Amino acid sequence: MLALSCSAQNIDDVVEHGEQVFAKSCATGYCHGVKGGAGGAPRLVGRHFDQAYISNVVTRGLPDTGMPSFAAKLSRPDLAAVIAYVATLNGITNPNIGLPDASATIPTGPALTGEAARGAQLFRDAVRGFGRCSTCHEVGGLGISVAPPIAKVPASVADLKALATPNVKTGTMGGESMPVLVLSEGKQSAVFYDLTSVPPVQRNADPGSVKFTNGSNWRHSSVIAAYNDSELAAILTYMRAIIQP
Repeated sequence: MLALSCSAQNIDDVVEHGEQVFAKSCATGYCHGVKGGAGGAPRLVGRHFDQAYISNVVTRGLPDTGMPSFAAKLSRPDLAAVIAYVATLNGITNPNIGLPDASATIPTGPALTGEAARGAQLFRDAVRGFGRCSTCHEVGGLGISVAPPIAKVPASVADLKALATPNVKTGTMGGESMPVLVLSEGKQSAVFYDLTSVPPVQRNADPGSVKFTNGSNWRHSSVIAAYNDSELAAILTYMRAIIQP
């Protein structure tokens, strides 16, 4: 791979190079899909990530998952190009093409032991594929914030399974109905997550082409079925250790 000096290149050149590096290093069949689509690893395109999150994950990896740190695997210009490319996959049209700060650190939470440590591993368990909690939730800096931040941890596994989801609405478009989480409704476009499948798909539509109504038959219990009650209890213990009351 040819390393580029990002400061001397325009954005289009850097992003194009990032796509080439991504295809060789990240879209390998058993990892992410071509052009950020679904593969053995989660889909990256249209996930509404900001560039700071992308940079942290690409540079440092995600502990206890199949996502390694690329800080020592790619040259710093190649690393910056990949970050810029993935940023464009998430709608960032003018990504920062500066070199990432390899010395920066990510804030860490409290040290975890016992059931809390077990719950942390289960929360982001790569073996479960998209059925893991971190597909839609971010806790302790890990995971994807599809759903709003968790403000209150359910008191029990039963409460977790019966969790009310008032933010989930029904979207109707072209005669098709789907459970959705609305991100924005503007004059130019409506942006929302389609929860029909896992992982959720971010969609953009003309405001006049989609209608949102309150309520849905979508249930939280259907997307945590990959876990048994003991595992869910450990995940709750982990969240209580991380999320301040």
